[in-house]
Amino acid sequence: MRLLHRLRPLLRPGQRIGVAVSGGADSVALLRLLLEIRELLGIVLVVLHFNHQLRGKASNSDETFVMKLAAHHDLPFFSGREDIAARTKRERSNLEDTARRARYAFFAHSAAREKLDKVAVAHTADDQAETVLAHILRGTGLAGLGGIHPEAGVVFRPLLSLRRGELRGYLRSRKQLWREDKTNRDTKRMRSRIRHKLLPLLEREFSAAAVDHLCALADLARDDDAWLESSAELRLFLSAKERRDGWQIPLREVVALETRTGESKEERGVRQAPLAMSKRLIRLLVKRVKPRAGQLSGVHVEAVLRLALQPESGKCIRLPGGVEVRREREQLVFRAIRGVEESGTGGAQEFSYTLDLSAGQAQVALMEHRYSLHFRVIDWPPQGRETSSTGAVLDRDRLLLPLVVRNWRPGDTVQPIGHQKRHKLSRLLNEAGVNRWEKVFWPVLTSGGKIAWTRGLPVATEFAAGDSTRAGVVITEVSLG
Repeated sequence: MRLLHRLRPLLRPGQRIGVAVSGGADSVALLRLLLEIRELLGIVLVVLHFNHQLRGKASNSDETFVMKLAAHHDLPFFSGREDIAARTKRERSNLEDTARRARYAFFAHSAAREKLDKVAVAHTADDQAETVLAHILRGTGLAGLGGIHPEAGVVFRPLLSLRRGELRGYLRSRKQLWREDKTNRDTKRMRSRIRHKLLPLLEREFSAAAVDHLCALADLARDDDAWLESSAELRLFLSAKERRDGWQIPLREVVALETRTGESKEERGVRQAPLAMSKRLIRLLVKRVKPRAGQLSGVHVEAVLRLALQPESGKCIRLPGGVEVRREREQLVFRAIRGVEESGTGGAQEFSYTLDLSAGQAQVALMEHRYSLHFRVIDWPPQGRETSSTGAVLDRDRLLLPLVVRNWRPGDTVQPIGHQKRHKLSRLLNEAGVNRWEKVFWPVLTSGGKIAWTRGLPVATEFAAGDSTRAGVVITEVSLG
């Protein structure tokens, strides 16, 4: 009845519940327990089994055992399989992590395909204690101390308060058989050593309630971690700003800066996040921008903090998952790096649009920049007043085809109005405060292969409207929201 009391708030009558059954004692006990209370809960059960193909015939025998168990109780049965050893070798990944990712991907796929409301997994209090100890021994923070979460997406774990021994006793009372995985006793693996050596030692020599205490620690850690995470999300919402190439946050939100003149200790405390909050902000920002999987460790977070303390603007570091962090004056900027850009060759997102002004106007939408460029032919100088807010006017008759709107390229040169000679466009953009990330995608207009206009700079001298101009080309920028 303990399980019934625990499940009543989680499940609703009529829901379809997948039960992940490996064939081991814990998962078989979970299925049998749910069978006993399904009518009281008003739920429908479906059996799921994933074959990792790690133990040859034994793995196939597990699948057959679970299939027969489902048939015996007249339950739908769905299975999945994958050669995890081959995938691990192919990906050069950790075997246990690869198996876990494949298994949970199967659960998620099954839930969507079979219209399951939730999937029950048979982790126990012993599993929780082992997980917390494993995280401590590998090195962890508050999130790791939280161990296994009772719910995560469609997956829920109703047995986290029950001991493994209780479940085996229950199965024996029902004369229910189960399968034993011999690899679970292989003490070459850290988890097995914790299960068969460390935890028994702790219970025998230090505290008989070691498992209970470790589970209680996990509950407390998850509660505290959830509160801190929500606080960090709020601070991020108030202080960080999304931009075209990523996210930026003021340095003062991340590191302690010099005290302002006349500023009290209390005032500084209000504007300066505690170190624990700063580290969470960094992790949240990395999570928002990273384009692929990558483990962010405490060492990486410390590297970002050191970057923020550097006196020079323009310094940057790269993090796992394809993330680059750069200090720009009083801001930290987080952005994703992809494709050839990550290999350092640049040009990952080049663009080029041919312009046709035969109708007297044209428009180029730069979705990646969230604005569009409008080009309009006007009589000059009678309508010159219309250009007072932009200052970007070209002499139509000096322009040569093709007219192309493209991004900045290495080697580009231009002679803007007011300059005595041509300069590298890269240098002019740097002087205008355009950082190297923005510069890669900075728009220019070329006329016959020469740069006639660059966003934010005066137009090129040889294409500028002058006393002899009869028709001008006005360039304006309109936000796309």
